[in-house]
Amino acid sequence: MATNNISLPEPLLAELQSAAHTQQRSADEVAAEAVTKYLKTQKWTQFVERNNERAVAMGIAEEDIPRLIAEVRQENKQRGRE
Repeated sequence: MATNNISLPEPLLAELQSAAHTQQRSADEVAAEAVTKYLKTQKWTQFVERNNERAVAMGIAEEDIPRLIAEVRQENKQRGRE
């Protein structure tokens, strides 16, 4: 595991340490979990934004999605790829 120093405002650091103490974990563990969740959320948000842009470029509206899903499922069923 790599070591690096990260600066936090005092109130946030105190809250982090308190939460870690309550959970009987280290502040590093709690911070690592929070950063991991944040990065996953950011990746998901970017994925959704990218695909929303693609859908708009392709002229796909939200109300088209159930029909498109049904079409793909039907195609997969016909090809034996359920």
